[in-house]
Amino acid sequence: MGLPVTSGRVRMLKPLLAAGFRGLSAAARRERPRGLVYERHGEPAQVLSLKDIHLAELGDFGVHVKMISAPVNPSDINMIQGTYAILPDLPAIGGNEGVGQVIETGSQVTSLKSGDLVILADSGLGTWRTEAVFGEETLLKIPQEIPLSCAATLSVNPCTAYRMLSDFGILKPGDSVIQNAANSGVGQAVIQIAAARGIKTINVVRDRPNLHQLVERLKSLGADHVITEETLRKPEIKELFKKIPQPKLALNGVGGKSATELLRHLCHKGTMVTYGGMSKQPVPVPVSALIFKNVKLCGFWITQWKRENARNKEQLRDMIGELCDLIRKGLLVAPACQEIPLVDYRAALEASMKPYVSAKQILLM
Repeated sequence: MGLPVTSGRVRMLKPLLAAGFRGLSAAARRERPRGLVYERHGEPAQVLSLKDIHLAELGDFGVHVKMISAPVNPSDINMIQGTYAILPDLPAIGGNEGVGQVIETGSQVTSLKSGDLVILADSGLGTWRTEAVFGEETLLKIPQEIPLSCAATLSVNPCTAYRMLSDFGILKPGDSVIQNAANSGVGQAVIQIAAARGIKTINVVRDRPNLHQLVERLKSLGADHVITEETLRKPEIKELFKKIPQPKLALNGVGGKSATELLRHLCHKGTMVTYGGMSKQPVPVPVSALIFKNVKLCGFWITQWKRENARNKEQLRDMIGELCDLIRKGLLVAPACQEIPLVDYRAALEASMKPYVSAKQILLM
């Protein structure tokens, strides 16, 4: 089993990492890079294998990166299963985000240097590996003082939360947002970013054996209200909206009946943004919500947003900068994490696919 990621553990790791990566290039060439490779789509535990891999040529604009850690996200699983919207050519290496340190750069690389910490600016590049050569344009430098657990999980869930809270109407301090899947990586980031902006959150979760602990965890992150899906359906929920304004924004990561319940509680001309479909059910929309409340339905996918803004990365850099500022101030922390060595990847995959597991599985390279 792995060890939980702690701030103290991160502080101890950083000087070791910094010392170890200086001059690592020669050592890296002696030890073959390895990665989690799949040659066909299917269940991850059945199709993934830890294999020696070849590095691309550095070239003029390449960046040789030693990967440090990378999470296991639902989108990673879906990509391996072959059900995701984008699928890399096979054979492929799993993983869509993570943090690494630059070992060496091509002669024309200007934005990065040896020793820099970097995250990926796009998806589908394969982060479940010990080393890689990425193009300069696919990497973003992040501050050295950012905890590694935050850095490894920065480019997908916090970015999704940030954009949904920023791009779908003007939210002012005192306004409220309602979301399902509130204990997910996106949900936890929504709670913290909203709290930093003075926006109240109504957070819907599934009932479970350890519900009390989950409620306390989410409230410690800044959640104003945490309720179950069953509670959301009861008439007594109207009492809640006597204390806070009806939500202007609903964030749907589940679909099905859960999404319909969010719609019921949106204010007039409110917006529901769907970013996931954990229930694998369509979103039933009451006609009354469209006609009498004039609600707006939108979708959001962070990969598409990044690709649409790929030519001018200023918005992406600004967003990452703001998120890093929140991290520095202690206003944005990573989800509870469980570290798993890369060689034990099957344990990480198994844990990530269990119901009611709150810990994010992090592969250590």
